[in-house]
Amino acid sequence: MRIAGITIPDNKQLPFALTAVYGIGQTRARQILKEAGVAESKKATELSAQEENEIRRLVEGFKIEGELRREVSSHIKRLKDIKSYRGSRHAKRLPARGQRTKTNARTLKGVRKTMGSGRRAVEKK
Repeated sequence: MRIAGITIPDNKQLPFALTAVYGIGQTRARQILKEAGVAESKKATELSAQEENEIRRLVEGFKIEGELRREVSSHIKRLKDIKSYRGSRHAKRLPARGQRTKTNARTLKGVRKTMGSGRRAVEKK
């Protein structure tokens, strides 16, 4: 099953499979299935053509995939252009929402290699 150019995984239950589409989380997926009248325990392969079309129609009513990505990137660009604090954090590729960076931002800041503990590392040189 394809929605908005994304192939929905066949082997997962629908509330989890629909999250493959950018902009649809588990809450919105369950809401869509409830409105479409489809059981949450079904998988994509078990859907009838009518159920598939109903889900597709409801999903296309939301801002998803390319349109949502463009909107998010334009918001980030605006923050950078007005030189806000959050914009500067995005530009430096650091956490922008107050997270601790001393120990927890390794994926963003990169892993620093240490020479050992403080004074002893300097004395060995």
